[in-house]
Amino acid sequence: MKKGQSTLMPRRTLGERIGNDFKKNHSFYVMLIPLVLYYLIFHYYPMYGAQIAFKNFSIGKGIENSPWVGLKHFESFFDSIYFSRLLVNTLAINVFDILLGFPLPILLAILLNEVRSSGYKRTIQTVTYLPHFISTVVLCSLVREFTARTGLINNMITSLGGEPIIFLQKNEWYRTVFIGSGIWQQCGWNSIIYMAALSAIDVEQYEAAHIDGANRLQEMWYITLPSLLPTIMIMLIMRCGRILNVGAEKTLLLYNPSTYKTADVIASYVYRKGIEDGNYSFSTAVGLFNSVINFIMLLSVNKVSNKLTGSGLF
Repeated sequence: MKKGQSTLMPRRTLGERIGNDFKKNHSFYVMLIPLVLYYLIFHYYPMYGAQIAFKNFSIGKGIENSPWVGLKHFESFFDSIYFSRLLVNTLAINVFDILLGFPLPILLAILLNEVRSSGYKRTIQTVTYLPHFISTVVLCSLVREFTARTGLINNMITSLGGEPIIFLQKNEWYRTVFIGSGIWQQCGWNSIIYMAALSAIDVEQYEAAHIDGANRLQEMWYITLPSLLPTIMIMLIMRCGRILNVGAEKTLLLYNPSTYKTADVIASYVYRKGIEDGNYSFSTAVGLFNSVINFIMLLSVNKVSNKLTGSGLF
């Protein structure tokens, strides 16, 4: 080799690296095709239609030929008498769901991790997981039956000497029923990821703590919770990224005109304006506003989490 000649291999281009990787793992790329197509067709392509939020959309004219109106629909929504009610109701349900529903799967996972009887542990897991597989329609039917005047809950109240309460007709009870039924349905299922994180904790840490005289509560506080913190923060960031999302299907199945004051949320309003009234541009503008706020919340909470705990999505 001549003096000064480089002994390094020629640097491959990005295209060559991708081509070589495809040759080695072509079967995995083929398996990836359906997933990529799903996101392209059902998640990215519909974003093209988001432009009707800035147009006076007409089905006859189509998206391209509909006239631009700028921020007219956003201004109409902000000036609407429903804006403050929708925002307050949506935030209230989500905030209370985070405060009450987010810690429970963590607590359930920690408690199950402390159970030594495998049979009892599997039984509790099965019982708490099962509600997740109940469809929303069936769940709402059960809620209506249980909270009816002659339902299970009112039968228990009257047996204790109380007066029956028509829960789904009362504004003050709607959020409690809505959030409580959601926690019951998802608590066990959401605990799975924390159970997986707990299984990755080195057992030697508990053994060392036990030798040092730590009790079970101290082990949970100084070992289990700090080990779970990165997972907890990631799940919290993702949950806060849906701060304005409330299931439209469940809301439509449970609410009624007598509970609009506390039950009507952005998702149900978008459904009424878009599907029932046919005001597609206005409903798209409201939905786009919802998505932008969620995106801002996701970035904000992620930034705060990175500063305070060093853990985040990115």
